[in-house]
Amino acid sequence: MASEGKRGRLSLPGTSGNGDEGIIARVSNTISQSPIVYQGKRAASDAAFVTKKLLKSTGRAAWIAGTTLLILVVPLIIEMDREQQMNELELQQASLLGTPPVAPQK
Repeated sequence: MASEGKRGRLSLPGTSGNGDEGIIARVSNTISQSPIVYQGKRAASDAAFVTKKLLKSTGRAAWIAGTTLLILVVPLIIEMDREQQMNELELQQASLLGTPPVAPQK
């Protein structure tokens, strides 16, 4: 029964029995605490922030341009189309009535 007293806790492969971290964990911690990694993470965070702001302002500009187009340009296009249809109708009626067509004024 003396062998039972010498039994220790079971340890996982890659870890030592005295509670120290494994080699992979130490290397990973060393790399993740590196100043280069910190600067890289900070640069990525700054780039994401700038991209988010840019997309937000671009979306606002697209909304403004779209609503301006709907309010100002679309009615103008509709009115120009009506004018063109009226001119064609007048020319068609003039040809049916036998009057010579009037040349469009420029």
